[in-house]
Amino acid sequence: MHGGLSPEMERLQQIADLHRPCDVPDVGLMCDLLWSDPDTGVNGWAENDRGVSFVFGADVVAAFLEQHDLDLLVRAHQVVEDGYEFFAGRRLVTLFSAPNYCGEFDNAGGMISVDENLMCSFQILKPSSRAARFAQRPQQQK
Repeated sequence: MHGGLSPEMERLQQIADLHRPCDVPDVGLMCDLLWSDPDTGVNGWAENDRGVSFVFGADVVAAFLEQHDLDLLVRAHQVVEDGYEFFAGRRLVTLFSAPNYCGEFDNAGGMISVDENLMCSFQILKPSSRAARFAQRPQQQK
């Protein structure tokens, strides 16, 4: 998923049932799936500093995974320095694949591979050096 979980989600089928394409509402399931974030300082649900959706704690992740018989939740949506970052005892991973995001972060990008035995491995896309990013490119002749 892109963002995270929603207090409105009781069944995984609710994701498939969402009508798409659509304008994203300011509240509700679609909004939360896109904009909610995990937060190490929270138990349960709390307001999100982004001003939209919620933040959720490790307890929410554990309950969701148990309820739906899942082992791992993979999300994106937040820049993480090393390309991926675990949360909730390695039961949620934030995966961010764009190194040097927007030219403003010195983050690595990450990719996840899942093999036929459902074993996950990560590949890291290292950020280019600042010097290389800002070096002048040779001008092409016309």
